[in-house]
Amino acid sequence: MGISNDNVIGFVLAISSSIFIGSSFIIKKMGLKKAADNGNRAATGGHSYLYEPCWWAGMISMIVGEIANFAAYAFAPAILVTPLGALSIIFSSVLAHFILKERLHIFGVLGCALCMVGSTTIVLHAPYEKDIHSVKEVWQLATEPGFLVYSFLVVILVMGVKAVGIALKLSFEGMNQFIYFETWFFTLVVIGCCLLQINYLNKALDTFNTAVISPVYYVMFTSLTIIASIIMFKEWDTQNASQIATELCGFVTILSGTFLLHKTKDMGDKPTEFSVHSSPRFPNNTPARVSPEI
Repeated sequence: MGISNDNVIGFVLAISSSIFIGSSFIIKKMGLKKAADNGNRAATGGHSYLYEPCWWAGMISMIVGEIANFAAYAFAPAILVTPLGALSIIFSSVLAHFILKERLHIFGVLGCALCMVGSTTIVLHAPYEKDIHSVKEVWQLATEPGFLVYSFLVVILVMGVKAVGIALKLSFEGMNQFIYFETWFFTLVVIGCCLLQINYLNKALDTFNTAVISPVYYVMFTSLTIIASIIMFKEWDTQNASQIATELCGFVTILSGTFLLHKTKDMGDKPTEFSVHSSPRFPNNTPARVSPEI
């Protein structure tokens, strides 16, 4: 199955998004560390990080990445764009290794490699984007019974992003979509979810290692997005069983990579010591056994 021009554009935008978002985790973490020295930490409800230029630089980097992500959803299917977010984990892990001194273990490197392999597999077998000619079509898809049931269980951020991205793309092509109520509804959903995400993401970054935050954030977002995309846009309807199985294998490979990154997050800081000639040790209150005299 060939790769369409729209998929290529979506791929490039998704890669750019991953670079900016991956960098933002590191820059914001540096700002949060500086803020913690001068006031209350974000984890305890403090907002002193708002006075840190470094944090704002990270915020700008994240905004640029999200804009590129919005644009990517307008050109390519969600099942292609979302898994590429794993590259932001790789980028942030490598930067954390050199800048924040959060050492990356050899298994973490293997995890990064698995993410790359899985992403490549999905890119090569991604379905074509479904033609959408109006944001009203997205609204009709979003109000179908199957997706409504799913929406009650998870956040609808990604579908809001998809709708806003399509609205922007069509508007730039001369078909203004901002005259519709549905466009503004999706826009408000995206803004509200982003504000909520920023608040809790800051608390998480201030409390945990970046090697924990990135994989958890990615796995949850990607899983929920792919499920939502399959239900709403029916992107697998045009693919055969072999293509679907290959995409699932790529996704599982990416999840395996993020799992390795998560499980080995602290192993890089703990050098293993081996003692070639060591005498047996006994607990303080346990006497050594003495062989009875014959």
